[in-house]
Amino acid sequence: MFRKKKKNLIKLPTHIAFIMDGNRRWAVARGLNKMIGHKQGAIAMKNIIETLMKIKEIKYASFFAFSTENWNRDRREIDYLFDLIYNFVEDNEEKYKKENVKVVVMGDLSRFPQKLQDICVRAMKETENNTGLVVNLAMNYGGRDDIVHAVNKLIESGEKKVTIENLQKNLYSFPAPDIDLLIRTSGEMRISNFMLFQMAYSELYFTKTFWPDFDEKCLQKALVEFSKRNRRFGGT
Repeated sequence: MFRKKKKNLIKLPTHIAFIMDGNRRWAVARGLNKMIGHKQGAIAMKNIIETLMKIKEIKYASFFAFSTENWNRDRREIDYLFDLIYNFVEDNEEKYKKENVKVVVMGDLSRFPQKLQDICVRAMKETENNTGLVVNLAMNYGGRDDIVHAVNKLIESGEKKVTIENLQKNLYSFPAPDIDLLIRTSGEMRISNFMLFQMAYSELYFTKTFWPDFDEKCLQKALVEFSKRNRRFGGT
């Protein structure tokens, strides 16, 4: 049960993001097929979302589900990931609709199988009027691609000048604010082309815990650490 201890959690992020790393290594460490790692990773994501739904201060949660670089993986693994994402959306769509969670899929869906495209579009449509936690699922997403996509939208609309404000309004994540806290699991300390524009002043938190093992206690530890940070945004 998530507990907000005032002495430890003086401030909480509005927008929290996750690079869910370590699924395959989690499986290998246990002598399991790497696909099992991805399956457990999907369960971990579901559990973290359910925890975040209880924390009113956190309004947006972004998850790196499938990157533009993930197409380089083995085709069987890619197809398995597609099935996992499809099942995740299908299994939780009605729950999120009822519990006021808004689902947003960020990225270019056009390369995905039609049934995956359809269920993602349906989930977004069914939850678009919800006003609770916004869950951003980054799929076929890359931070550089996001910026290029936004600039091209501005060009197509006839804008004569690119500004921070109008570029931000054309990012996949809009109207989500900038990321306050980025969490990356598995011990890797890099941001891997994830939401580069939105991460300009993010607090970064790295943990050696593999994503399938990242639970409510791990989240609370990260939030306590965030609460201790002195965010100056380039000021003194």
